[in-house]
Amino acid sequence: MTVLNHQIDVDENWKGELRLPPKDMRIKTLDVTDTKGTEFENMGLTRDLLKGIYEKGWEMPSPIQEATIAIALSGQDILARAKNGTGKTGAYCIPCIQKIDPKKKVIQALILVPTRELALQTSQICVELSKHLKLKVMVTTGGTDLRDDILRLNSAVHMIVATPGRILDLIEKGVADMSQCRMLILDEADKLLSQDFMGMLDRLVHFLPPNRQFLLYSATFPRTVASFMQNYMHRPYEVNLMEQLTLLGVTQYYAYVQEKQKLHCLNTLFRKLQINQAIIFCNSTQRVELLAKKITELGYSCYYIHSRMAQHHRNRIFHDFRQGHCRNLVCSDLLTRGIDIQAVNVVINFDFPRNAETYLHRIGRSGRFGHLGVAVNLVTYDDRFNLRRIEDELQTHIEPIPKEVDPKLYVAEFQMESANVQNDYAYAVFKL
Repeated sequence: MTVLNHQIDVDENWKGELRLPPKDMRIKTLDVTDTKGTEFENMGLTRDLLKGIYEKGWEMPSPIQEATIAIALSGQDILARAKNGTGKTGAYCIPCIQKIDPKKKVIQALILVPTRELALQTSQICVELSKHLKLKVMVTTGGTDLRDDILRLNSAVHMIVATPGRILDLIEKGVADMSQCRMLILDEADKLLSQDFMGMLDRLVHFLPPNRQFLLYSATFPRTVASFMQNYMHRPYEVNLMEQLTLLGVTQYYAYVQEKQKLHCLNTLFRKLQINQAIIFCNSTQRVELLAKKITELGYSCYYIHSRMAQHHRNRIFHDFRQGHCRNLVCSDLLTRGIDIQAVNVVINFDFPRNAETYLHRIGRSGRFGHLGVAVNLVTYDDRFNLRRIEDELQTHIEPIPKEVDPKLYVAEFQMESANVQNDYAYAVFKL
């Protein structure tokens, strides 16, 4: 009886042994808090997976996680739309890890993403979530030595995170065996099913077993997704959490400038805004390098990244920026897809984007997971119609930038101060 009671105590105290990160006290918007109150522990997840979830700092499921995790665990196909930065990665990684049997030394799940940086980020999340499980997660992308991937596939691999071209190459060479891979997940599905990856997904699907499960997640779903759904998916469960397209926590501003005034305006923003980290977007790789050089000449720390750089160089820049080694990152649209850097509180469109979809993904780099951020658009005379068109298409409002931007809109310290004031007020009311 004593041994049984001791076992019950150990079981009940497992949460007390977790190594939790510091609690995030920043304000969160309804984009991630508007749930029915379901907890991760009510989802039938294993304790070792729960440990990984809580030690990642994820306290409660977001709306997209609450809506799709249980459905994914049931084996049903899913077509899910949700805003950037609202927890889509967790929504598919958690059920994917839960469904893998570590005792079977075969590939059981494949996660496809459109960019190399997103592949590295997603695989890292999978590794962190499964750290108490004996899972082998492999990431493979173009731009790296194929021989290294072949060597890794000679030992046990349970889950692969990949870009389409590289994994298809490994499959068609007979190196990656997909005959037991019953889960295919497409993150940023609209991009994966676009002209950029034409035909790759069709070829890849034929290597999967007949009783496979498809999970498609994206912020936007064009006609190509509907075509894939009709050809390959079986009565998918559809979730649409995109009633409003832009993130609630991102305040959007524009500044009308002449092209030759842009650098001066950017310098003013650097001086006036309280930037933790900023991502600055240009419309071409040439302008990325030129602008990064100009910013450095102004005396500010600055990295740049674009698709023409060597992969090892891209990896180093991305890693160092995530680690906070530099305040500003100038990039092309390479980084608009899914990249999650919590410290970014300001996004600047040095060049205004050409379409609403690009704009949506760019400003989604700020205000991650319900937090607050600011997006500033430098708009020239030639951009004026584009600005209004994007406003109309996204049903959003981009305001003229004021002389002073309220720090509560994007600076974490001010958000925590206001949260403390609210808590003090609520406590005082309670005492009364």
